[in-house]
Amino acid sequence: MDRRWDEAGGSDDASRTDSHETSSILKTMTTFFEAQNELAESGAPFVAVTVVDTMGSTPQDRGAKMLVTAEGRVFGTVGGGKIEARSIEQALKMLADETEPKTRFFQWSLEKDIGMTCGGIVRVYFEVFNVTRWNIVVFGAGHVAHAVIDLLSKLDCRITCIDPREEWLARVPSSPKVTKVLATDMPSQVASIPEGAFVLLMTMGHTTDKPILLEILRTRVFPYLGVIGSHAKAKRLRQDVLDAGLPQESTKAFLCPVGLEIGSNHPHEIAVSVAAQMLQTRG
Repeated sequence: MDRRWDEAGGSDDASRTDSHETSSILKTMTTFFEAQNELAESGAPFVAVTVVDTMGSTPQDRGAKMLVTAEGRVFGTVGGGKIEARSIEQALKMLADETEPKTRFFQWSLEKDIGMTCGGIVRVYFEVFNVTRWNIVVFGAGHVAHAVIDLLSKLDCRITCIDPREEWLARVPSSPKVTKVLATDMPSQVASIPEGAFVLLMTMGHTTDKPILLEILRTRVFPYLGVIGSHAKAKRLRQDVLDAGLPQESTKAFLCPVGLEIGSNHPHEIAVSVAAQMLQTRG
């Protein structure tokens, strides 16, 4: 099926915005479990921290709980001061580092490990929620990209949308799973894409897709690389790859047209076909 949708527009300022405005979610929550449920339903990545045992003199009793997002502590406390700072540091590390396990258990001597004078011992359990290792990067914020992101945001994934047009990025569906990046030099963003990410090129057309594609083929390898466009565009892109001096096998390293051979050229039907192809590839 031809993917004839090539997006259009333009803007100059480069900056980064993030949709993780989770503190407002918790303003009306009065209990830990209400707050945890709200965060879980929102899709925002967070860590639940629980003091599971204490010995000796400690600033909090067993059962003390705290919720931490990328913004820091958003609900509860495990004692304040140095022990809370250490717990927040560990929680943020678990959110930021994909190699970290989703659960961790620590036993800390407050004097030796934390630098407190209490002299007691605490055992703390950390559990990460709403963190996935399926990263999806979409270059472009046009009609089809909007539909694709809207559909994918219902799945267990993290999506980054990159575009030079502030007004188009603003219309991309907002979700704690979606990060919007405003960047005039889109090929420069290739270096920051996480390893193993699935990548879609859905920019304003051949002129803007081509340099991103060539940068990826020169420097990175991804398990899924799709470019929106027709069979005619695919033929031209493959010639561009050869003209750039890249090896013949690079012409087979991306999918164009993108998506399964189902549906019509309606943006939402394209989104279904693309999401299905990505799930098929992911397995």
